[in-house]
Amino acid sequence: MSTLTDLQRQLVWDRLLAVVEEQAQTLMRTAFSTVVREAGDLSAGVFDTHGRMIAQAVTGTPGHVNAMAASVGHFLERFPVERMHPDDVLMTNDPWMATGHLNDFTVVSPVYFKEEPVALFASTSHIADVGGRGFGPDANDVFEEGIRFPVMHLFKAGERNDALMEILAANVRDPVVAEGDLYSLAACNHHGSLQLVDMMDEFDLESLDAVGEELLRLSQAAVENEIEALADGVYRQSMRVDGYDEPIDIQCALTIDGKLIDIDFDGSSPISRYGINVPLTYAQAYASFGVRCLIGNEVPNNAGSLKPISVRAPEGSILNAQPPAAVSARHALGQMLPDVVIGALAQVLDNGVPAEGASCIWNPVLMNSNLRDGNVPDANFVINPIFNGGTGARAAKDGLSTTAFPSGVRTTPTEINEVTSPLIFWKREFKPDSGGAGRLRGGLGQIIEIEHAHGAGFSISKMFERVVHPAQGRDGGHDGARGRVGIKDAQDFRGKGKETLPAGATLIMETPGGAGIGSPHDRDPDRIEEDLREGVISAKAAESIYRSDQT
Repeated sequence: MSTLTDLQRQLVWDRLLAVVEEQAQTLMRTAFSTVVREAGDLSAGVFDTHGRMIAQAVTGTPGHVNAMAASVGHFLERFPVERMHPDDVLMTNDPWMATGHLNDFTVVSPVYFKEEPVALFASTSHIADVGGRGFGPDANDVFEEGIRFPVMHLFKAGERNDALMEILAANVRDPVVAEGDLYSLAACNHHGSLQLVDMMDEFDLESLDAVGEELLRLSQAAVENEIEALADGVYRQSMRVDGYDEPIDIQCALTIDGKLIDIDFDGSSPISRYGINVPLTYAQAYASFGVRCLIGNEVPNNAGSLKPISVRAPEGSILNAQPPAAVSARHALGQMLPDVVIGALAQVLDNGVPAEGASCIWNPVLMNSNLRDGNVPDANFVINPIFNGGTGARAAKDGLSTTAFPSGVRTTPTEINEVTSPLIFWKREFKPDSGGAGRLRGGLGQIIEIEHAHGAGFSISKMFERVVHPAQGRDGGHDGARGRVGIKDAQDFRGKGKETLPAGATLIMETPGGAGIGSPHDRDPDRIEEDLREGVISAKAAESIYRSDQT
C-alpha cells in the first residue's frame, strides 16, 4: 500500500499503541524484580530505523520513557541497523547512554519484515541489584555503585552472550533475578516485534517510514501550535531541596520563542560528591515531561512531540553530571524537575496549574544488617518497596493522596513486601493534616511502620526528599507537611544515607504531603466538613486554619 487514508492512518496509530502496551504488559508479567512486576518501574516503545521514538506504552515512567527516547540513538552509533542481524538483542546499563543509573537496563531489538529492517523495539526496567554498594546515595563515584555494561550484545544472531551473563552473575547479590529480568526485556521486545509484523502484513505496509514520518510530523505540529499561542518571554523558577548533606538549589529559565521552548538550568548547584547527581538525559526526560503535562498533553508522546522542547544544563552542574560521578539516586533530584518547570509555566498560563507535591517517590532499600546471624530465619534479604506522598492541589481539584507524580510508579502491595522479606508492616495509613491547607487542599502523605518479624535489627538505605524542604504552596495556599523517617518513639534519621535499626526497633516513615492553592479561608465549608468526616484534617486544623477568619 503506497498511501494511507486518514482512517487507515488512525487505525495504524491505534494499533501501534496497542502493540507497545502489550510489549509493556509482557515485561510486567515476566519480570523477576518486584519493583517492575508490581510497581511498573519500566518503559517500552517502538522506534523507526533512525532511532526516533514513534510510540510509547502508557505503562511506564517518564524518566524511563523520555530518556530511552534519546538512548536508542546511542545504540545505533555503536551498531548501525545495516550491521544488525534479525536475531540480535542489544543492551546497556550505562547511565550516560541510557536512563541515568546502573540499575536501569535498556534492551534494543531490531524488527525485520520481508528480510528488511523496519523498526526497533526498546524497553527498560529497574533491576534490583547491580552489585557495588547497592541501590542508594552513599557512593562517591559510579565505580562504587555496581557493574557497568557498555552497549553490547545480549544475544548475537540468536546466541546468548554467555560471557556477559557470567560476569553479571559474579557481580550481583541475586543473579537469578538479574538474569531473569534481562530475559524478560528481550521477551517483551520479541512479542512487540511479532505484533508489529502482523500489523504490517494486515495493512499491506512495506515499511513504517512513511506512516512514522507522518505521525511524527503531526505530533510536532500540534505541540508547536500550542506553544505558539503562549506569550514569548523568559520565565524563571527556583526550588531548594534537601540534597544529601547540604541543600541543593535548582535554577530554571524557561524561554518561549515562537514555536519552541528552551529550558536552561544554568545557576543550579554544582555536582555533589554523593550519588544524587543527575545525568543530562534524565534531567531532559523529566523537564520535558513537565512541559508536556501542560502543553500538548493530548498529543502522543513521541520524538515529534518532544522535538520543540530543548533542555540544557552546564557540564559539572548537578543536573549534567559527567562520568564518573555517582548517580544511583538520580531520581531524588530528577523527579523534582517537573514541579520546577510547571512553576515557570504557571507565570504564562494564569496559574491554572498544580501546586508542588511530594514529587520524589520514597523507595527505601530494606535489608538484613548482619549476614552472620544464623539464629534468625531468612537472615539474608533485600527488598525495595515503593511509597508515595501527596500531589499538590490541582488547577480545579484537591491534590491526590499517596500518589506518585511525576513518576507514576505504583506503591508495592504490603502482601508482596511481607512475603519477600521477614518484615512485618504494622501500619500504612493516611497522615491527617499532611496536605497543605488551601482553597484547594494538597494530597495527603502516609504513615508506615515496619518491624522485623523475629525481633532482629535491619538496615535501611534512604533516598528521600522533602524531609527538610516541603512542597511550597501557591497563591496563599499552605506548604505540604514535611516527610519524616526514624525509629518510632526514638531518634529521627536524615533523609538520605544508610542506617541500621537495632533489634526490636520499629521503623517509622511519614511521606510528605502536597501543597495547597489559595487561602484556606476561601475553602468551601462543605469540603471542610467532608474532610473532617473522612479524617483528612483534624478538628484542630479545621478551627485554627480553615475557619479562623471565615464569616
